[in-house]
Amino acid sequence: MTFERRDVQQMTDSEFRMFCELFRSHCGLHFGSESRFLLEKRILRRMNELDVGSFAAYHYLLRHEHDGDRELASAIDELTTNETYFFRELSPLRALIDEIIPDVQQRHPGRPVSIWSAGCSSGEEPYTVLMLAREAGLEPGADLHVYASDISRRMLTKARRGLYRDASFRDTDPYFKEKYFLQKDGSYQIRDEVKQHVDFIHLNLVDRTKIAILRTMDVILCRNVIIYFDTDTKREVITTFQQKLHPGGYLLMGHSESLLNLSNDFELRHLTNDMVYRRPTPGDDPGDRWHTAAAAAITRVDGGGGS
Repeated sequence: MTFERRDVQQMTDSEFRMFCELFRSHCGLHFGSESRFLLEKRILRRMNELDVGSFAAYHYLLRHEHDGDRELASAIDELTTNETYFFRELSPLRALIDEIIPDVQQRHPGRPVSIWSAGCSSGEEPYTVLMLAREAGLEPGADLHVYASDISRRMLTKARRGLYRDASFRDTDPYFKEKYFLQKDGSYQIRDEVKQHVDFIHLNLVDRTKIAILRTMDVILCRNVIIYFDTDTKREVITTFQQKLHPGGYLLMGHSESLLNLSNDFELRHLTNDMVYRRPTPGDDPGDRWHTAAAAAITRVDGGGGS
């Protein structure tokens, strides 16, 4: 099918709604009116690469053409933000290594702790987990197993390659850079002793069919990911996480994220290093979870002081 080329200047209101619905239904990405310019600019950039003459033609390609699935993946690569770096938001990772893993090991001795980095982008988060684990004397494979997923095939290719530039080390102690990376043509290659212990998979968090084949996890890290979803998709994804966690398993989110008004299936635990969510075990007294959460937040703001 061919389309008459026209001078593309601005996406119409109806075209904007069509693209929003397409991306929301496919992978949960939400674009409000404040994001319209970004959506239009990045789609137009992809259209110019393909020499597609109109927004309607590109939408038709994504919906109906034989290579639409492949092109949809390319469009999502254009639209998703992949800002990350090693040791980002370190306190929940400290809680994972120092408190959560020992708790899981105590309750389930003799098997590795399974950890899923959901929305891993270019791989800095799962690799950080493994570096911290090795520093704590944990043995990958025996003590923990790390899985990592992302919807962007381009980012997963970069993660599997494990080659990074200086921007990825903006908050990295030189000790880790020297110990776990090799310099290579102006970049830094993560050593095989870390890279070989992450299983990367391509995964859409709203694709229930593919998620169904994942094993049940002890810990899920999904940090600064669901902020790009609408409310219904957030609830759907959080329900998936609840189903994919062992009872007593932990969910670690970004510091700007909360389950308030999204789910009552988790309890908030105030650990030494950070506050995290936990799937209750059978027989646990859930109590007033949100009152507990508010009290914990007040304690953190006040620095733990009392009257």
